[in-house]
Amino acid sequence: MKITSKGQVTIPKEIRDEFGLLPGTEVEFVAERGQVRVRKLEGGHTRGQEIVDRLKKASGGDIKMSTEEIMRLTRGADWGTGHLEERDGDPR
Repeated sequence: MKITSKGQVTIPKEIRDEFGLLPGTEVEFVAERGQVRVRKLEGGHTRGQEIVDRLKKASGGDIKMSTEEIMRLTRGADWGTGHLEERDGDPR
């Protein structure tokens, strides 16, 4: 197996399947005793979790809104009703 000019390698399908390495799985590279290992991160913060954590911190963490309420706040009162026109609900 060769490393591409971008530093990429393809993990064989059998190994991906065995270890649950799906697209988007977070991994890390570990250098140990002259070798490099690829290790699946377990319980690490994903990009999505980092965004949620950042939003919680910015809000003080005590705002309790449903997804529906957040979508109406960010997309306009008609969000989810099927009544949005092309520019309706756009706060810009």
